[in-house]
Amino acid sequence: MSSALCPYFVPECHQSPFCATNIPRLVLAKQLTHARLRNKHELPRPTLPLSIYHPTTSETSGTAPSQQQMPQKPPYPPKTAGLGGTPTVHTDVPITAIFLVLFLCGAVAHMTIFQLNMRRGHKFIMSGMMFGFCMARIVTCIMRIVWATRPRNVSIAIAAQVFVAAGVVLIFIINLIFAQRIIRAAHPNSGWHPLFKHFFTGIYVLIVVSLIMLITANVQSFYTLNSNTKRIDRDIILYGGTFYAIVSFLPIPLVLGGLIIPRKTRVEKFGSGRFRSKVAVLLTAAFMLCLGASFRVGTNFKTPKPVNDPPKYYDKACFYIFDFTVELLVVILYVVVRVDRRFHVPDGSKGPGDYSGRNVSDKEGQMANRIQSEEEVFDDAPEPPERSSAEKMNGGLRV
Repeated sequence: MSSALCPYFVPECHQSPFCATNIPRLVLAKQLTHARLRNKHELPRPTLPLSIYHPTTSETSGTAPSQQQMPQKPPYPPKTAGLGGTPTVHTDVPITAIFLVLFLCGAVAHMTIFQLNMRRGHKFIMSGMMFGFCMARIVTCIMRIVWATRPRNVSIAIAAQVFVAAGVVLIFIINLIFAQRIIRAAHPNSGWHPLFKHFFTGIYVLIVVSLIMLITANVQSFYTLNSNTKRIDRDIILYGGTFYAIVSFLPIPLVLGGLIIPRKTRVEKFGSGRFRSKVAVLLTAAFMLCLGASFRVGTNFKTPKPVNDPPKYYDKACFYIFDFTVELLVVILYVVVRVDRRFHVPDGSKGPGDYSGRNVSDKEGQMANRIQSEEEVFDDAPEPPERSSAEKMNGGLRV
């Protein structure tokens, strides 16, 4: 065999591995050798015949193999599993539709109560807040149904998760207001102290600020691939979940502490119903909301799992029980027990005695003593008739 036919010619037998018949094997060996050298940054990429060298998809696209399935622009789909997972048409749409109808009934009930009370001059803003919560949950259900029909639309998934996290904040605030009224009725002097008022004001401010942080971190996590940014977003989400779990639990120790601490005055009656009934209603609602919030934050602290291998505690049943069911029970409870009557206080209450109306009755009595009749003011009061001489002699008695 001549060297013109075989560039790798050697004088040995044509059965040698360097024979022209074994050129493909030699080229493959050279390809592997150059690949090893490239990894060590010793040689540039060789130019091989197109029939032998076949670059991979990751090489031609210039991206890492792990990013082949990721879209080229944000928002990016999540890589870790979440509570409830991605909704499906056959499972989630019927269940979500039932909750949508139930929350719609709750919204109608609370708004009807609110309007009827306003016509009678009975202002109870918490009924309007409950209506707002029900409307937020209706939008959440609608977004989950749309998400189930478009599971690859990440923007819809973001909106659905934001409404899930934001709606329940309204009930947390309502329970804190109820707890504050119970404490002021049991301990008027302490409950109306400026420090106690500033404490609740600070909590309300933190609730709003934490909600903004939670929504921002949740949305940002879909728009970045930076691992450090994702870590920060996860820390903010964990903080928000922990804070809301504490807020949901806070009415329980406040009310129980108000009952345990000895009272210096009698309980000021406010609203309708017995005082112990108000306490029982609030503790029941706070316990259910705390159960749901604690479960959500507890699962968030667990090690994240892949989206295609979710753990059991992220099951759909857990999502509908600890999110929608407990909240719906509170909505129904507040309609059945008529919290608009039980927790109503007089408008303009600013201090001890205003809940029971004692200050109003005292003021009315003082004003009644001060007010003179029109005849007394203008000295037009009729004089008493003169008594006869016989009446004067008999001590003013008629004979």
